[in-house]
Amino acid sequence: MEELNHIARLEARNIKPTAVRLLIFKAMIQQKQAFSLSSLESVLDTVDKSTLSRTITLFHNNLLIHSIDDGSGSMKYSVCSSDCQCSINDLHVHFNCTNCKQTYCLESISIPKVQLPTGFVLQSVNFVMKGLCNKCQK
Repeated sequence: MEELNHIARLEARNIKPTAVRLLIFKAMIQQKQAFSLSSLESVLDTVDKSTLSRTITLFHNNLLIHSIDDGSGSMKYSVCSSDCQCSINDLHVHFNCTNCKQTYCLESISIPKVQLPTGFVLQSVNFVMKGLCNKCQK
């Protein structure tokens, strides 16, 4: 049943659900926080690195995952909700722990609306808060 749900989510984003893509998508869903290419490589050590990189690009381009530049120098990714279209209105705040270096999606906190000066056109937003996560602050 779970596999049918994964197939449906890929197909809803116009992604052909091959065995490798399903394997990668399942690994992404199991991540508790945002993940990097290198963290996926360690989880999926049997998958060719170029295949993994191409699949991340495909998933990102088809709005199955979103990217997060948390300032660490390594792009992070997170699986989008089924109804997300990655528009400015769908974006949310991310939190990067300065101790454990994990990045978390704070989906319940929307990015605040900002009134730009006349003539400015918003194309993307990156809102990352930094501090200690609930595990590290204890």
